[in-house]
Amino acid sequence: MQELRLSMKSRELPYVRDMFNHIAPHYDFLNRLLSLRRDVFWRRAMVEGLRLAPGARVLDVACGTGDVALEIVQRTGEGVFVAAADFAPRMLHLARPKVDNRGSRDCIALLAADAFRLPFGRDRFDAVTIAFGIRNIQDKETALRQLYQVLKPGGRLAVLELASPDRGMLRSVYMFYFHRVLPLLGRLFSKHGFAYSYLPASVANFPSAGDFAGIMQSAGFGKVVYRKMTMGIAVLFTGEKP
Repeated sequence: MQELRLSMKSRELPYVRDMFNHIAPHYDFLNRLLSLRRDVFWRRAMVEGLRLAPGARVLDVACGTGDVALEIVQRTGEGVFVAAADFAPRMLHLARPKVDNRGSRDCIALLAADAFRLPFGRDRFDAVTIAFGIRNIQDKETALRQLYQVLKPGGRLAVLELASPDRGMLRSVYMFYFHRVLPLLGRLFSKHGFAYSYLPASVANFPSAGDFAGIMQSAGFGKVVYRKMTMGIAVLFTGEKP
């Protein structure tokens, strides 16, 4: 298992990390623009679905600029603690002032880490979240097993990911936007056109909702369910550690 982690880190993770470091300054703006602000609703739905209790300890993996962590604090209230981890230092650099400006420094800890090398022992967190990050990991089951280990028994995992509508006119319009328009907008605003060509490719290669739910089950999670949102453009998966 250790050998696999080292292989993943040497081949895949640095490549993706460099890309996200490059687009970090424009990440929030482009998320809102390209999703027509639906990303805000999707994150809110993920946090609300966890039904966190006051005082919960939460790990947010692939935290980006801190939006999920801040949503958790806002929705859960006093006493919650969020360890927000990302492997792209520039994302964490941009998350820091957002956390400070919201007065959340005492309840959100930002740390540089990836899903294959989490600096935590077993059974530490009441919930784990990962939004728009798991599709960037080739070996999804191994990553999910790492998240399973740090969850307490009875703890819940929430995974939010982009998807493609199943069929019909909406799919045709969406695929045209995603493959033709989005890379142009990304190149215009971020000066990194490849990142926004990579995005549709990574979504196209993501397993179907049913298949990914099966991967979660193979990683040990029970009570796995998924919910398609905004006509199938995003999918929220949840599972529980027995």
